[in-house]
Parts: sequence; C-alpha cells; structure tokens
Amino acid sequence: MTDLQTEEFEFTATCPKGIEGLLANELRDLGAGSVREQPAAVYFSGSLKLAYRCCLWSRLANRIMLRLAQVHVATAEDLYRAVAEQPWELHIRSSGKLWMQFSGTNREIRNSQFGAQKAKDAIVDRLRRQSGARPSIDKHHPDLTVALRLHRDKLDIAIDLSGDSLHRRGYRTHIGAAPLKENLAAALLLRAGWPKIAEQGGALLDPMCGSGTILVEAAMIAADIAPGLMRDSFGFERWLNHQSDIWNELREEALQRQGVGLARELPEIRGYDADAKVLFAAEANIARAGLERQVRVSCRPVAGFRVPSHREVKAGLVLTNPPYGERLGEQEALRETYFELGRQLKAEFPGWLVGVFTGNPELGYATGLRSHKQYQLYNGSIPSQLLMFEVRAQSGAVASEATGPKLSPQAEMVANRLRKNLRTTGKWAARSGVDCYRLYDADLPEYAAAIDIYKTLDGAVYAHLQEYRPPATIEEEKARGRLRDLLRALQSVLELPRANISIKERRRHSHKGGGKGGSQYQKQTESRKELWVGEYGAELAVDLWSYLDTGLFLDHRPVRKYLREISAGKTFLNLFCYTASATVQAALGGCKQSTSVDMSRTYQNWAGQNFRANNMDPYRHQLVEADCLQWLESAQQNRKGHYDLIFMDPPSFSNSAKMSGVLDIQRDHGKLIRQCMSLLSPQGRLVFSNNLRSFKMDEDVSSEYSVEKLNLLDKDFQRNPKIHNVWELRLK
Repeated sequence: MTDLQTEEFEFTATCPKGIEGLLANELRDLGAGSVREQPAAVYFSGSLKLAYRCCLWSRLANRIMLRLAQVHVATAEDLYRAVAEQPWELHIRSSGKLWMQFSGTNREIRNSQFGAQKAKDAIVDRLRRQSGARPSIDKHHPDLTVALRLHRDKLDIAIDLSGDSLHRRGYRTHIGAAPLKENLAAALLLRAGWPKIAEQGGALLDPMCGSGTILVEAAMIAADIAPGLMRDSFGFERWLNHQSDIWNELREEALQRQGVGLARELPEIRGYDADAKVLFAAEANIARAGLERQVRVSCRPVAGFRVPSHREVKAGLVLTNPPYGERLGEQEALRETYFELGRQLKAEFPGWLVGVFTGNPELGYATGLRSHKQYQLYNGSIPSQLLMFEVRAQSGAVASEATGPKLSPQAEMVANRLRKNLRTTGKWAARSGVDCYRLYDADLPEYAAAIDIYKTLDGAVYAHLQEYRPPATIEEEKARGRLRDLLRALQSVLELPRANISIKERRRHSHKGGGKGGSQYQKQTESRKELWVGEYGAELAVDLWSYLDTGLFLDHRPVRKYLREISAGKTFLNLFCYTASATVQAALGGCKQSTSVDMSRTYQNWAGQNFRANNMDPYRHQLVEADCLQWLESAQQNRKGHYDLIFMDPPSFSNSAKMSGVLDIQRDHGKLIRQCMSLLSPQGRLVFSNNLRSFKMDEDVSSEYSVEKLNLLDKDFQRNPKIHNVWELRLK
C-alpha cells in the first residue's frame, strides 16, 4: 500500500435493515464521501482515519469493512484465483491468525462454508509460497478477518476492521429476556429526535426499560460519549497496516469529549420496570457504562408511570420497547399493558413526544393514541415499527376510554351476542343457583369457541375461553383474529381483568407420526391454579389453566343433580370418575358408601381434595387408582350384586399407555354395560353416559335390559343437544 495517511479507500458499513438512511447521514457527519445506501449496508469512501473514526463513533453500524476488490466469480476456481491474487502479505504475517467470513452463493458455489474454505485455501497457499509458513485459523482472536460476499457472480473482498460487531459497546454484561441491540436502540433515539430534545433540556423516560439499553444509549448521546470507547479491542489493531498514532489521537479526543459531556448537567434520563430482577441487570449495565449519576431506574408498574417529581422535569421523550408476545394469550394480556400505558400518557404526559417500538403494531395502537409517524425497522429478523405519538393536552380521551380500547365492528358484534346471552342464560343461572355455566357456544358460527363462566365461593368471576378447531379452509391468522375479537368482547362485556380469563387455543401442528391428529390445545402452565366453586351445596376444585379440562364437566351438571336425587341410602360406584364430582353429589344426597375408580393419579388426588372439602369419610368413600377395564374384570369375581347405583362415563376413545387395551366406546360399550349390570343389586340402576355424537346403543343391550334415554340438559347447553348421551339401565 501507498501512504496510508492520505490514501482514499472504499469502505462498507453494515447495519440492521431499516436504518440505512440514518447510517448514511451519520457517516456523512463523520466525514464520509461518496455515500451510497444498499440493503442493510452503506458504501462510502475516505481515509483510514475516517474508518477509525467510524469504528469509534458510529452508533448505528454493525461493522466497518475495508473493500479490497470486486471481481467476477462464476466457479470455485474463479473464487480461488481472485482471492489468491490479493497481496495478503501486506495485511497479515504468515505466522498470524486468520478468520474467514463468507456469505452468498451462485450456481456453482452453493454453500457458504465451501466458499469460505476455498477462499481460505487461496490465502494460505499464497502466504506459504512466499514464506514457507502459513497462518492458523482462529475465530475468536484473529489478527485478520477477511469478509467475502458473493452476489450474482460478483465477489466483494474486504477486511473487517471492526472485529466484534460494533453494537457490542462493552457495557452490557447483563441482559433481559428480549434484549434490544445497542445500535438499534440508538437508531430509535435518533429517529425519535432525541439529540435535539436533549440539547433543549428535555427528559427521556422509558416505562418498560428492561436491562436499560435505551437509557444508556440516550445518556451516551446526550453526553457526547463515543460508543466504542469501552470496547476492549477492534479488528484493525492487529492488522499489519494499523496506524496506532492515528488511533491514539482519536481515542484521546473522544476521552476529552466524554469528560466535557459528563461534567455538564444532563437532562433527566430515567427508566422504570415492574420486574425488580431485570432492574438489577439495568443497574449493573448503567454502572459499567459509568453513568450512575446520569441515569436512574426504579421498580414501578406501568399503571404508576408518571413524570418524576424530585426535580423540575422538562417535557421531552417517552421511548420504550415493550414486549409483544407470540401467543394470543400473551398478546391479549399485553394489550391491557399497552392500554394502561396509553391511559397514563394521556393523564400524566401532555405535551410529550412518545415512541413505541414493537413487533406487533396492533398492540401499539391499543394505547389509544393516534400515531403521526411510523418507521419500518427490524428487530433481528422480526419486522417491527417505531410508532411516534404526540400527547396533546386535554385530549379528552381519558374518561371516554377508561373502560378499555374501543371494540372493532366484529368484536362489537360478538359483544352484542354475549350481552344477549347474559340477559337470558345469565339470568337463568342466577335464578337456578348455578354458579358455573356456559355463556357462549359458537352461537356465531364464524366465532367457533365456547365460553364458560365460573363464579368462585368468594364471589370472584372467571371465564374459560376454549377455541374449537378452525376448518382447514380458514387461514391461521384469520382464526387468531377471530379469537382476539372474542376475547376483547368478553373482557368488555364482563369487565373482567385479563388475569381472570383462561384461553385454550387449538393450533395446527405437524407431526411425524403418532398423536391424535394435527392440532392440540396448547398447555397454558406447568402448575395448577386452584379455584373453588359451588354446585348445589358441594364445594369443588377447578383449574382453568393447567389442563385440557377444568375438573368439572358443566354439561353433566343435571346428571350429577339427578344422581344426588336418587342416591339416598345406596351404595354407589363411579367408573372413569375423573375428579369424582358426581361422587361428591351422591354423598351429599345420602349414599351410604361409594367407590370411585380412575387410572389417573392427578385426578385421584384432585378427587381427594373434593372429598376433604365436603367432609366425606374416606372409609365409606373409597378412591381407587386403577384401569377401569381391568377393575371391572376383577370385580366380576367378588362384587356381583354389590352396588345399588352405578355411574359410568367413559371416554369415546382411549389408548392410554396405562390401560391394558384400547377403548372404543362404540365397539366396547356392550361388554362394559354387561359387566356393570352384573354388579347391580336387583333393583339397582346404571346411569351410562358418553359424548360420542354418532353413538348408537347396541340393540342386544336394549333387548337384554330395561333401557331409558334421559334428557338431562340444562338451558346453557340446549344449543348443543348432542354434547352427551345419557341412558338409565335396569335389570328386567
């Protein structure tokens, strides 16, 4: 190379997608010439000193690369030859450490790893021919990193001057669950106009600051601190052509500017978060950046977000990157958070500028504020938006929107149906003393879900929203949108907090064999959340979150009531007992003894809780953990004629690993019924139920026994008369 002090070079600065324009302006301000924007990159020209300055001062770039050549490459041999022609002996010693970065493919070079290997061979072979020695390969501490990009048979050959990505400033050793990269945080601040606001003394507040990246970047901008000052090293420091005198001069200048910046009073820069643990990470990062005096954080929920009162604070910028969730349940919980943020902004921050960065713009609009600017960005690979709002004084929106965000026309239609059902089914439930009932059951076919209401013993109201599997013709996102409408309508009509609503989503999944089909309810939580509800004087435990079902089949409410009415003085057998709520009702009805059989230990333990809550004597009311099929077989030997009342409610189909065989209720019900009938006393009754819509009773069973089909459905399930089948059988 010639005189490196004065020579002009071509450089490439890479960056996150969406901030190319910001980076181009930043490079011009730093002295770059011939600036040209490319996707996720900016080309520019200038001296080596300029490149060093960009590495030290760029808040937006990922890497600064010195471009050596652009050549035409069609084959692997072309690649080898083009790379080998470069004078690598001017850049790295033969005994040095080398690393290769290769991106892109063409028709002949279809694998980036192969491209990197071929290019590495070219460099190593050239150096070995000249000196007899070859460099080693070292990813973590190379003396030279060669960056190659192949696109449409054009190969860019460059040296990475940055080393580690420039977004890694060095202060962030603690990160939160979804960290925002430092250069993206800086881009948000620049887009929002923070440099001018800070210059005028305006404050910067982040109500959901997480590990504090926005706060630290804001303070570094306000204090004129070079973002690269804290880094341990740069890639150019081990390059053979490194000009240490230029670099030392630039660092010294940056240190002086930092001292001046920190000596003056900065505007208020403060962050809040409801998670005390993540604030420990924020405090550690702030301290490592040397900004403890300039940046403060406090533990506070969004509902408590307001202008700090410890000093006079000038209106400025509220900038935040709230979580935006992936599943519907998370998104809807966050919708309340965004709405609460909007409410606080309107009440406490008139005259402030607000920026909300989110990968789910719909949640951003849940603030109830009107965005006047939207910037398209990427958070990693996630398309995102920076939504800018101006909070106007006396907007008049606070009182009118206090009950929640306005419903869409579709959600309002669902809300009207829920209101109608409350006037009918809700009033019926209140008159009948029913605390748990079905409010909605796909009344509007395009909104295919069931909504059950659970009123607990202490008077709290909860809702259980269960999505039915959408048809394959309905797009996944459309189905999700309808479920969101249902949830919002439910919250609006019942005025329930999000924490009181459980959602069970059916989503389509692909399986490589096994399983019961292509969709399943997503498990909501790993641990049980018990609620206690009442039913005709019984106290029963339910869990709306942890399992597919809640522990109480509401459609069987009249069946349990019927069993209670006919159980006085009888011995009672409950097969496939689930949580044994039917046994509890029989006990309260006066049965003298009961046996409840189920193979699930979870349900047996649950049933035990129900028994204890209703003061049932464990010696008179036995719980048996067993396969009902096997138990019935063995009971034929010693329990014939033992029971006066049997309730059997088997699943339609089961191939559980705990069972001795496969149960198909249409195929097997005849055998099960005959086994039960043999256990009945002469005047005994079998109440047999199942939920197979296509079920047909075996004609031989109907001829062998007295069989009566019972109509046991309450008002809340009359829209769905096939939800279960119930028969009463007696010996002839």
